[in-house]
Amino acid sequence: MKIALVHDYLTQRGGAERVFELLCKRYPQADVFTSLYNPQKTIEMGERIVKTTYLQKIPGAVKYFRLMAPFYFPAFRALDLQDYDLIISSSTSFAKAVRKRPDARHICFCHNVTRFLWDTETYLREYGDYRYFAPLIEHIFQLMRNVDLKYAQEPDLYIANSSVVARRIQSVYGKQAIVVNYPIDTSNFVFSDQKDEYYLASARMISYKRLDIIVEAFNWLGWRLLISGDGPEKERLKSKALKNVEFLGHVSDRQRKDLFSKAKSIIVAALEDYGLVPVEANASGTPVIAYGAGGVLDTQIHGKTGVFFKRQTPESLQAALLQSGQIDWNYENIRNHAVNNFSEPVFFNKVERVINQPCNVN
Repeated sequence: MKIALVHDYLTQRGGAERVFELLCKRYPQADVFTSLYNPQKTIEMGERIVKTTYLQKIPGAVKYFRLMAPFYFPAFRALDLQDYDLIISSSTSFAKAVRKRPDARHICFCHNVTRFLWDTETYLREYGDYRYFAPLIEHIFQLMRNVDLKYAQEPDLYIANSSVVARRIQSVYGKQAIVVNYPIDTSNFVFSDQKDEYYLASARMISYKRLDIIVEAFNWLGWRLLISGDGPEKERLKSKALKNVEFLGHVSDRQRKDLFSKAKSIIVAALEDYGLVPVEANASGTPVIAYGAGGVLDTQIHGKTGVFFKRQTPESLQAALLQSGQIDWNYENIRNHAVNNFSEPVFFNKVERVINQPCNVN
């Protein structure tokens, strides 16, 4: 069976790219396709040949890949995948549009519906400079929504990373999706049942991550908080933080392992579609204190692996922190929960069952 692996663009390294990296390792003989490729900024492909679209030849396209949004659909439609028996796309937006033979099969790992089209208000809020062009952008986006709906019918089967994403796929695209929670490499995390006196937030410093809530809550409590990561919100957050809040910036993988294993809890205040950080925390034997909506409802057990807070407010987070302090955590059970449910072998066992079953999800 000849397999093609297709991803939206390989110009950054995030959760979607980490999942695509796993697929590439799982299917080493498959051909890899993407719209734009920047090997210095994305996942490690080794000697693997990455085939790109005609957009790769446009000067500046790789650097300003978000500005290419109106051109991705025709670029993916232009790819010749007629020789492939199975196409596995990894997409938050565009790769699902690829064409196949009538007798071939297309399975889409859909990380979300096209966010900037179907959650435009949030998109414009995160990229503040774009709001000045909102009327023009909205006109373009409306045209693109129609195209997105059309090409969303191309895959024979959707795999969603969480229940919330599966519901969005059904609501927006009218397609059912099988939920397969994405994994982590549990060997990359170190277990410890000895916790130090600090809490940890690990996230890009952008608005929807709601690190402002975390900072304000810890300002009030006076407890030690470490924040790893960088982003445009960093200076604003530092200006609000008291001395008990420390900003670490970018940390190495080795530092990150140690921070995760020794933290009393990992704090997550964002509404995430799925979110790998809570699972990574559990793999380290560390409980999670998270806003109780979105993907964490698939990965966390309240009172066993973490604590949920109901509202994205400092007060609600403070209550959850105080509640967490009253729980006698079983750190080994927390680790086992991650290994037994979110390891790569568990993930690919589910994926292979989906790939090998008749394609009857419409």
